[in-house]
Amino acid sequence: MDVVKVVDLCKSYGTGNTKVEALKNINLTIKNGEFVAVVGASGSGKSTLLHLLGGVDKPTSGKIYIDGVDIYNLSEKELAIFRRRKVGFIFQFYNLVPVLTAEENILLPLLLDTKKVNKEHLEELINILGLEDRKHHLPNELSGGQQQRVSIGRALVYKPSIVLADEPTGNLDSKNSKEIIDLLKISVRKYNQTLILITHDLNIASQADRIITIGDGNIINEVINNAKL
Repeated sequence: MDVVKVVDLCKSYGTGNTKVEALKNINLTIKNGEFVAVVGASGSGKSTLLHLLGGVDKPTSGKIYIDGVDIYNLSEKELAIFRRRKVGFIFQFYNLVPVLTAEENILLPLLLDTKKVNKEHLEELINILGLEDRKHHLPNELSGGQQQRVSIGRALVYKPSIVLADEPTGNLDSKNSKEIIDLLKISVRKYNQTLILITHDLNIASQADRIITIGDGNIINEVINNAKL
C-alpha cells in the first residue's frame, strides 16, 4: 500500500529574475513500512521536499497524498491536526522545550491534542530509546545523543504513519549517529511506520530500502537496495 503519493509537485520562491525553482514536477510513491533515504547536495531541494511532505510548507502546484488524504485540500486547522497525528518530525536540532522533562517532551504531541496517554506504549518507547534513567531530566541535563532520542520519542509517541527525519545525526559523533539510526530502524519496523530520511552520509543512506537522489529540484536517480530485499 502506498502511504505517500506525490503528483507533479512544484515549489518556487520569488518572482521574475529572483525566482528560484526549488522542486520541479516531482512524482513519487512510497510504500507503507519503507525506509527511504533522500540524498543530494545542499540546495538541491531535498529539505523542501521533506517540509512539503510534512505539511509545514505549501507547494506552488501539485498534490501530496498521505494515507489517501490530499493534505493540501485540508483547512489550516485540519492540516495541523492531521500533521500532529499522522506525521512525526525529527530534526538536526532537537527543538526540545527546555522547561519540560524528557518524558514531558515526548508526550507533548498527545498533550497538545488532549489525548489520553497510553502508559504501556510510553514505557515501551522509553525503554527502546534507552531513556529509563533520564525520563525525569530536563534537556540541559542530557547529552546530545540523549536529546535526539527524546526528539525521536516525541516523533513516535502518536504512532504516526510516516516519520520524517532531516539530518537527524548531523550534530552527533559517529557512535551516537549509529545508535540513533539503529533506534529509528528498530522503531519504524516495530510499529510498521514509513521512514523518510535526509542525509549527507552515504553509509546511513546505504541502510535504506531505497535511495533517492535529488539535484536541482529534480529526482535524478533512484536506487533500490537489493541487499535488503
